[in-house]
Amino acid sequence: MGTKSRRSKSPTTSTGSLGRASGRKTNGELSRMNTNVEVQRRNVSHETSTSQGAAANLMARESFSLDDPVPKTPTYNNHGFFELPKRDQRNFGLLVLLYFLQGIPLGLATGSVPFLLKNHMSYSEIGIFSLASYPYSLKLFWSPIVDAVWSPKVGRRKSWILPIQLLSGIGMLWLGSMVENMMETTGKPGGPTVWGFTGWWFFLVLMCATQDIAVDGWALTLLTPGNVSYASTAQTVGLTAGQFLSYTVFLAFHSKDFANRWFRTEPLEHGLISLGGYLHFAGWAYIIVTLGLTFLKREEKTKNEDGIWDVYKIMWGVLKLKNIQTIILVHLIAKIGFQANDGVTSLKLLDKGFGTENMALTVLIDFPFEIGLGYYAGKWSQEYTPMRLWCWGFAGRLAAALIAQFTVSIFPAGGVTSWYLLAVIGQHVFSTFTNTIMFVAVAAFHARIADPVIGGTYMTLLATVCNLGGTFPRFFVLRMVDAFHRRHLPARPQRRPRRETHRVDPLQLRRPG
Repeated sequence: MGTKSRRSKSPTTSTGSLGRASGRKTNGELSRMNTNVEVQRRNVSHETSTSQGAAANLMARESFSLDDPVPKTPTYNNHGFFELPKRDQRNFGLLVLLYFLQGIPLGLATGSVPFLLKNHMSYSEIGIFSLASYPYSLKLFWSPIVDAVWSPKVGRRKSWILPIQLLSGIGMLWLGSMVENMMETTGKPGGPTVWGFTGWWFFLVLMCATQDIAVDGWALTLLTPGNVSYASTAQTVGLTAGQFLSYTVFLAFHSKDFANRWFRTEPLEHGLISLGGYLHFAGWAYIIVTLGLTFLKREEKTKNEDGIWDVYKIMWGVLKLKNIQTIILVHLIAKIGFQANDGVTSLKLLDKGFGTENMALTVLIDFPFEIGLGYYAGKWSQEYTPMRLWCWGFAGRLAAALIAQFTVSIFPAGGVTSWYLLAVIGQHVFSTFTNTIMFVAVAAFHARIADPVIGGTYMTLLATVCNLGGTFPRFFVLRMVDAFHRRHLPARPQRRPRRETHRVDPLQLRRPG
């Protein structure tokens, strides 16, 4: 019993002592834990107040925004052409060459060929032929295809430029061997129809328009971001030179009168250059440049991430942007003020008796100024913002329209004199100067805001709207000029006897300008 009681007490005693010891230990730990919790609470409250103050200071900054970070806009240089990196200089020359090739078929289809068709076709048939130039104005509809489909092995832009230039060269070689006979027999029994003849030129302009989409997109990546404004200069110089060669220069050397006067001792019944020979020259130039581009120029490899439908949806998203809608509205109405000058001044001068030879001389003198001023306009677009330069050109172009109206109104009654010829040349150069500034500036602006991912579509969209703003008002302006001219005609019936008595050329009589 005693043993049991001792055994029963000892565990009880030990357990109680341990319980009391553990109880004392637990109370000490709890007090220390409470102390630590209080310290942590004070630290948390201090950290919370500090973080709240930092957040308040951050939100008070002007640069604070919850939006996604905006990519930094690249800085643009104001270097001249010879100060550009060698890589940009070479790529600039390549762009000028590609745009120059585009200008060759465009100058023929829109200028020289309609002029030559006057001797073979009626005006209605020439009107049908004018449909050949439509692809260049409608290229926006297939530009997403050019941006979305390409071969990664060949390159995004070369995948289109190489086959298009090759097809264009072959087409011009074939057409060059047939064009003289086709022009003489078109619409006649046994000859091709007007639509068939137009189809060949439609094909060439279609190839040219598609190439333009690819070259516009390539220009955004060929040049460094700081010098991308020079893409518009390359376009101005290249297209102007190509169209001038195919229109003014070709018609001059195609004319038998020009050749007999300046290059021959004995007159002949043909010019120095035929249309077929010129097409052969252009075709071989296309093929040679295509071969050189294939082996001498490499394009950076990119991955084909967007499909055709994706690019169309992106283009539709671009059209819904408020800033783009504002740009479109400005493009559609900006050129109304000088449509009469662009479309009527030369016709009025010819109507008054200025003479086609004087007009040809004016255009010939104007060409080097247009090329040189295009370069300086591109340089100025680096020094000033493109839209500021565009506004200056806009104001100057309105002034040029007023000067042109005054020049037409002071046409000498006795015919063209030396001082008047110089006045017309000066007016024409000034008008071209302001036009070139506006074109280069707006093209540089388009190049800056365009997304290189869909560069061809972006540039084509803006260029199409810009061109549309210069074409759709002309119809209404010419109708108004014709209406105003007819309104003034009844006031001059008594001048007819006087005209016959003095035998004055009716084209030299002054008419309401």
